[in-house]
Amino acid sequence: MRILVLEDDRELGEWIGTGLRRAGHIVDWFQDGSQALTATTDQHYDIAVLDRMTPGLDGLSVLKAMRAVKNATPVLFLTALTNVGDRVEGLEAGGDDYLGKPFAFTELLARVNALERRNSTSMQEEVTTLQVKDLTLDLIKRQCTRQGQAIDLNTKEFQLLELFLRNPGRVLTKTMLLERIWDLRFDPTTSVVETHISRLRSKIDRSYEEKLIRTVRGAGYELAED
Repeated sequence: MRILVLEDDRELGEWIGTGLRRAGHIVDWFQDGSQALTATTDQHYDIAVLDRMTPGLDGLSVLKAMRAVKNATPVLFLTALTNVGDRVEGLEAGGDDYLGKPFAFTELLARVNALERRNSTSMQEEVTTLQVKDLTLDLIKRQCTRQGQAIDLNTKEFQLLELFLRNPGRVLTKTMLLERIWDLRFDPTTSVVETHISRLRSKIDRSYEEKLIRTVRGAGYELAED
């Protein structure tokens, strides 16, 4: 996932960013609320982690501005405020979750993952057909076609392709694929991802001039968007 973090405390911000990157996520960290808000208009984020109390434009103001332009990115607030009224204010403004300071990184990661699962489920309920270029996946009939030709996929290949089609042009790391498709934490010894990617490529790419699944060296894989 690509995650925006707004945290003005340098030590805490670096700690959060390092932990999320080690978990396989892409992190853009800002200490300034105005810069964070600008970033939300220039870049798609899967989740935003906002400190409630930052100098200048605070996290709550950033959230209100996001919701005003129909930006529905899930937001997790970090706050030292323990007053119920403050929490209610944030939730009513469109926030999705709260985490009080101080906190353990494991809880932050668990809440981020929970928001991602909730958002993915919501998206899945709205979409029945996914398509990029000449590749189409029918989620109801469980059918895959490219240039109108049916492609037979097993369960894992179907799940992999669905994940790629939901994230065109986005690099998916091995860690992300292991967690989302196999429900495994990162294991450097397993080749299950490489094996299934190879099989998927043999079915959707080998017989076609344009190759859709690309390897991003040192990062992961992406489905070509253009």
